[in-house]
Amino acid sequence: MAMLLNEEQGMLKDAAKGYLKTSAPISQLRKLRDAESADGFDRKTWKDMAEMGWASVLVPEDHGGVAMGHVAAGVIAEEMGRTLTASPFLSTAILGATALTRFGSEAQKAEYLPRLAAGDFLTALAVDETHKHNPSSVTTTAQRSGNGFKLDGRKSFVAEGHIADMLIVSARTAGADGEPEGITLFLVPREAAGVSVERASMIDSRNSAAITLEGVEVTADAVLGEVDGGYTALEAVLDAGRAGLAAEMSGSAQECLGQTLAYLRERKQFGEIIGTYQALQHRAAHLYTEIELGKSIVLKALQTLDMAPDHAAMMVSAAKSKLGQVAQLSAREAIQMHGGIGMTDEYDIGFFIKRVRVAEALYGDANYHTDKFARLRKY
Repeated sequence: MAMLLNEEQGMLKDAAKGYLKTSAPISQLRKLRDAESADGFDRKTWKDMAEMGWASVLVPEDHGGVAMGHVAAGVIAEEMGRTLTASPFLSTAILGATALTRFGSEAQKAEYLPRLAAGDFLTALAVDETHKHNPSSVTTTAQRSGNGFKLDGRKSFVAEGHIADMLIVSARTAGADGEPEGITLFLVPREAAGVSVERASMIDSRNSAAITLEGVEVTADAVLGEVDGGYTALEAVLDAGRAGLAAEMSGSAQECLGQTLAYLRERKQFGEIIGTYQALQHRAAHLYTEIELGKSIVLKALQTLDMAPDHAAMMVSAAKSKLGQVAQLSAREAIQMHGGIGMTDEYDIGFFIKRVRVAEALYGDANYHTDKFARLRKY
């Protein structure tokens, strides 16, 4: 497959760029932060996105979606990375839609996907239990109870967990902590008895939550996929999210470079435009080449998810690892070439270093995915 966007994807990119620039700029994130928004995102903006088909980009047409695929989802995520748009796009349109579309029962799809596509149903993936991403480390238990299960445990760093209508929870139904076998995925309503949510505002002005489950009872119909066989499904869902995050970080890295180049062309020091200094030109050129390499590997990962999702893990890890490094390099270089003023609220550039730090760590940092890539290659 050509490493290029097709005409439809290109049109989507242009539309997303135009909409986000005018309707969800970085100034919107500033307002949400300063107002200490209870949701952490603008619901009207999210509803507008749903009406444009963004919430349903991975939802099949027979369930109310547009089914444009992961490349299209990545195009939207990349443009969101440019404007640091706060929204449930990752947690719902990518993670939730992938989980329900690929592994949901027909009843689950019929009940939840049309609402998700309409922007009226939000999801969150509750997977991690420690400070480091490790999806096989699951101590949350699901004991059989009557015709269903009783869940007990605690999940940390659940992105958008405080506003989700439905939590996708990994729990252990067999095996020992650290074993992939014996993990099962459950659909758990956030308002279910025994679920408590502790919201945390992150450094990037986004939100995550700690989720505690105490004797939460669900029926067998709440199982997503197979009992004891949920790890494969969990990794597939995570890979969709990881690729989306890589695309978002690509957009952030590109915007950091663009804003920095504009600053280098206008800032004077000792009577000279600082962009004429060769040392800064070399640093900008190096950053440009790294960003271009990152764009290529992200597109390849997204294309692989569309064409051969069961064989995408290695390419997704390569993309998440590379863009984690590139986005952090881009944000650091932007701050340094702006000087100390780059960390002040007077300039937008300081917001990027905060967001890419969180995005790089979410669902596995560069070190995690470098190691995973090596293991998949049997190094």
